[in-house]
Amino acid sequence: MNRISNYSQLRDLIVSWMVTYLVDNKMDSWVIGVSGGIDSSVSSTLAALTGEPVFVIGMPIHQNEGQRELSERHLNWLDNTFDNVTALRFDLTDTFETFKKGLGKYGSGNHALANTRSRLRMVTLYQVAGNNKGLVVGTGNKVEDYGVGFYTKYGDGGVDIAPIADLYKTEVWELGKFLGVDQDIIEAKPTDGLWDDGRCDEDQIGATYADLEYAMETGSGPAVRILNDFNIKNKHKMIPIPTFKL
Repeated sequence: MNRISNYSQLRDLIVSWMVTYLVDNKMDSWVIGVSGGIDSSVSSTLAALTGEPVFVIGMPIHQNEGQRELSERHLNWLDNTFDNVTALRFDLTDTFETFKKGLGKYGSGNHALANTRSRLRMVTLYQVAGNNKGLVVGTGNKVEDYGVGFYTKYGDGGVDIAPIADLYKTEVWELGKFLGVDQDIIEAKPTDGLWDDGRCDEDQIGATYADLEYAMETGSGPAVRILNDFNIKNKHKMIPIPTFKL
């Protein structure tokens, strides 16, 4: 699903919108995690194009070597291409293992631990942001953030600004090509990087991004049931926190 006719204009609109938000909120920098995937690569490049200080951070936790290598490649490219970028690396593997051990019998559960990885990264981003008057940049796309809710609540869903959350994955790929993102990153299977077995996003969801995009746009197609099931199950992530009111 590609609704964009002019990617140069799209880039300029997003970058201008980001700068305005940073200035209006009297903040000084951007902070973003770089996983080696297309979403974080595009979002971090857009942040760098604002010309404002950007802290890009690699945060491996028992990371697949291929994912780690792509993250390093993008971190190095940003650091070498943009004078306003500071690249940081924090290996959170030991932190993750200490956390698990400290919780004893509660430090288990594969899905819970996968989400814990994401939340440890969120805490790290906000620690750096707090030291640099920074805003944390989100990396979610339209399908993940508003379709299937495919993100960790208070993990990669814990951000201050979402520059690509109204773009379908197909459009993020195309924008990545336009921005000069590494071809290996563009071609890599999308993955949340939270599992040791290297499973990709489409394995976990059970549908391709193309089919999910078509379902969101038209309400039809082979992925409608999967889209609706995920949307219902993850609705709690996508609506305001329920609050009892007197």
